[in-house]
Amino acid sequence: MMTQSLTTSLLFIGLVQYRFASAFRFPQHPVTQRQSKNPQLKWPERAAFSLLSVSVEESSSPRRSKTSLYLAGFEEAWSSYLSALEADPLLVKSITAGVILGAADLSGQAIQQALAAKDTEGADVASASSASGKGVDFARFARFAFFGFILQAPWNHFYYQLLDGALPPTADPFTATTGIKVVIDQFVQAPIFTILILGFLGLLEGKTTGEIKKQLDEDYVDTMLANWKLWVPATAVNIAFCPPILRVLFLNVVFFFGPSSSH
Repeated sequence: MMTQSLTTSLLFIGLVQYRFASAFRFPQHPVTQRQSKNPQLKWPERAAFSLLSVSVEESSSPRRSKTSLYLAGFEEAWSSYLSALEADPLLVKSITAGVILGAADLSGQAIQQALAAKDTEGADVASASSASGKGVDFARFARFAFFGFILQAPWNHFYYQLLDGALPPTADPFTATTGIKVVIDQFVQAPIFTILILGFLGLLEGKTTGEIKKQLDEDYVDTMLANWKLWVPATAVNIAFCPPILRVLFLNVVFFFGPSSSH
């Protein structure tokens, strides 16, 4: 049930992101060249576009002035981000990944501390105080931010350039090409990248090569099985609906909200 709900949520996020890209006439993906007013749009596209249309209508009402300002601010920020992304894609993707993955770790630490504090309810005061006042592990935060900036974004930037170059995106998201790219991504690329992730983070933690190898022997298979539950549907949404230049951003967003720590 949780996996089905997560898949539905990822599909919705992908559809909305796809329609946002179309609304801003972003040219780099053939899907974005469709006209939003096309009456032949399929129902998922109509649903996403209707959501945006309602937001625009609300912003035009005098009673919705605050909403209008928020929407205008978001549109301006999004447009500026896309412009920066086009001008210097690798740098912008790297900075974005560093910020989002660092924030994801901070939120994860906050959740862990909240759960630990809850588990100590009814225990002695010293234990409860220790659990709730542990503080932020800034070294761990820095490791994930550095990983996002140095490895995650550059790896996926060049990987998707190679993948989309070999198998260009199709106007229809539901094609054999999409399926082939998902299989390549999750059953060729992901196993390799997961080894790099565990090794990279292990070195940042100060582990020896022997300790990293031991971790791979013990955790690698379970890590891949757990990751596929999230990343197979997430990758399908990413490849089917996201413009190529937004693929890494989509990965970062899923990373932030997902329980898995690697792609």
